[in-house]
Amino acid sequence: MTDAVLRTVVRRETHSPRTVAMIVVAVLLLLVLAYAAVEIVLNLVGQPALLVAPGEALNAVVAAPTALLPVAFIVGGIVLALVGVLVLVLALKPGRLSRHEMAWGERAVVVDNGVVASAVAQHLSNESGIARDDIVVGVAHRSVDVTVRPPVGIPVDEAELRRLVEEEVTSYKLSPAVRTHLRVQRPDTKESR
Repeated sequence: MTDAVLRTVVRRETHSPRTVAMIVVAVLLLLVLAYAAVEIVLNLVGQPALLVAPGEALNAVVAAPTALLPVAFIVGGIVLALVGVLVLVLALKPGRLSRHEMAWGERAVVVDNGVVASAVAQHLSNESGIARDDIVVGVAHRSVDVTVRPPVGIPVDEAELRRLVEEEVTSYKLSPAVRTHLRVQRPDTKESR
């Protein structure tokens, strides 16, 4: 595979499409158009309107500049602008899946954040002797949060645990890079950092 193809595949696997947002906007527009079509058809066949007859709606739009206060136009404009900005952000900003790219030799591998979390927790358990059930790891887009809850009476060297976590995470060569945070929670104390 060429580098360009590989980059495209990795991007597709780590970013979510905006299909849901696009479908919601399209459905809303279709509902508005369907409502307008129903009102027009009802008007053409001489039936009463569901909400507002098309002629009355057109007259209300034409009379709006003189009938409404300028504040109403400003508020309406701000609301429409906010909706427009929201739709624009959804369209342009890439969504993120809970995955990272991991360098594996000369290849790139897409790995789920849950797999990274499980591997870090297992490695820390193996190296420190703390039970796997007493280690909780969460992996986000830019950080790895490790919480260790050793039983009462078990001595814990936080610096050594921090070094183990940082070395393990660094060895994965994740992209985008992540920061590591370690907390040791003891049952007899609230929390130490």
